[in-house]
Amino acid sequence: MATETPGAAAASSCVGPDGSAIGMPQLCFDWWPNQIFWLILALLAIFFVLSRIALPRIASVLAERQGTITNDIAAAEDLKRKAADAEKAYEKALADARTEAQKIAQQTRDEIKTELDAAMAKADSEIAEKTKGSEQRISEIRASAMENVEIVAKDTAEAIVQALGTTADSSQVNAAVDNQLKG
Repeated sequence: MATETPGAAAASSCVGPDGSAIGMPQLCFDWWPNQIFWLILALLAIFFVLSRIALPRIASVLAERQGTITNDIAAAEDLKRKAADAEKAYEKALADARTEAQKIAQQTRDEIKTELDAAMAKADSEIAEKTKGSEQRISEIRASAMENVEIVAKDTAEAIVQALGTTADSSQVNAAVDNQLKG
């Protein structure tokens, strides 16, 4: 049986006389090969877990996000195009409505002008008829006035001749008044 000698345990600089570690075992160069082995083994395990499980999931999430972003951008461009088309259609409809309103306004003006012209023609004809009737009445009144003037002139002439103290023959007075009225 081989017994450990205190010198063998003391040969390791990381172990104290009672067999316990002195300081941090990670800094003991005697234990580094064992620590490097476990470090490489842990890193390989982490690499395989990441490369087989985590990274594909992350890549799929990133691809899904990129697809969603691309689809959203395409949808936004499509909606922008549709909005531009809708704006063009609105502008066209507005221009058509303005044109139609101007057309209706012009038709209304033309109808009003036609009605006004007809009313003016009717009013002119009524005024012409009334003027003709008035002129006829005026000529009748003139003729009647002339007859009355003649009668009044004859009566006045007889009255003046009688006032002068002479007797006047009605036929002579009538003839004298007629000569004066004719000119």
